[in-house]
Amino acid sequence: MAEVPDQYLNIKKRFSKFSKAIDNLGKVARDSGPIDKKTSHLIQMAAAVAIRSEGAVHSHARRALKAGAAPEEIYHAIILLTSTIGFPTVSAALSWADDVVMVKKQKN
Repeated sequence: MAEVPDQYLNIKKRFSKFSKAIDNLGKVARDSGPIDKKTSHLIQMAAAVAIRSEGAVHSHARRALKAGAAPEEIYHAIILLTSTIGFPTVSAALSWADDVVMVKKQKN
């Protein structure tokens, strides 16, 4: 799995002003309150799980790890959603998290 998806890089190149605005929105939202970067990415990852966005789960799991989250925290954040979004979606999301965690383990 690529670190950054080709589609994301393509959008960033084709629509640079739009992409900068999106990046800035994310930074401003994270900086607008007391939640630390790691927790904010876990929250955003959980939202991505709920809407079944595999790419966003990959992205936020990767960023949560970079911000200091342990793989167990990634998995726990997903498992906590079971009673809200159901086991099948959680199962799929765990496999998406595995995509990121396993790549990180292979690099270490």
